[in-house]
Amino acid sequence: MYYNNIPIYDYIIIAIVGLIVGNWTAWLNLRLPEEKKAFSKEYFSEVKKGIPGMYLFMIITAAAYVFLFYHYGISKESISENIDLIKFMILIPMLILTFIIDLRNRIIPNRLTLSIFEAGILITFLYGITNVNMAKDMVLGMFAGVGMFLLITLIGWGIFGREAMGWGDIKFMGAIGLFYGVTSIVEITLLSFVIASVFSIAIVMYRQLILKKKDDYVAFGPFLSVSAFACIFVKQGMILDTFLYICKYLSDLIMILIK
Repeated sequence: MYYNNIPIYDYIIIAIVGLIVGNWTAWLNLRLPEEKKAFSKEYFSEVKKGIPGMYLFMIITAAAYVFLFYHYGISKESISENIDLIKFMILIPMLILTFIIDLRNRIIPNRLTLSIFEAGILITFLYGITNVNMAKDMVLGMFAGVGMFLLITLIGWGIFGREAMGWGDIKFMGAIGLFYGVTSIVEITLLSFVIASVFSIAIVMYRQLILKKKDDYVAFGPFLSVSAFACIFVKQGMILDTFLYICKYLSDLIMILIK
């Protein structure tokens, strides 16, 4: 039995892989914020006791893997044709960790960012074997991610006298740039600011009106993670084209109103 020209048993296998990776991701969610070793005998005892949120991590990762498998398919003829599938299977658990840890602890652990960077370097090398231009685009994506957010941070310092972006966000964008390339990293940036502009207002209002807390800090890592996750499944250039179309529409509308 096949679905999208892929045997059903392949989906079952990838779902099982997702459950295993999700279990490990739940473990890392406990270890990374405390800068503890990722590989430890304690893992087995913690699994027996029950890692907080373990089943949720497992279900989310397995579902993401199945959807990823459906979207990209798999080639059994050459591993080079499956680089996109492989790189995002590596990246998805890291995006989940970035989302949860930054949301809860307001920090993206350096070990996590470094792991993303190391995996990105390996992926870029694999691209370079078959497609040098693709590898160049990945490297440029890294510089574009760092450059854009560093510029935003400097502007924030100049105007408001404080960081507009955390250094963790800057390093994170540089690391994932190696997975996406220039165009997609620009799209991730645009999408993250759109999402943040909506949810940040709601979060700050909830804190001030309901919780009675004067806390206007909102971690940006979760928005970057969601945007990066979305760009895995959206055709490259679509978000940028949509943004430019909206800008043109608003510009034309303003000109009409002025006249």
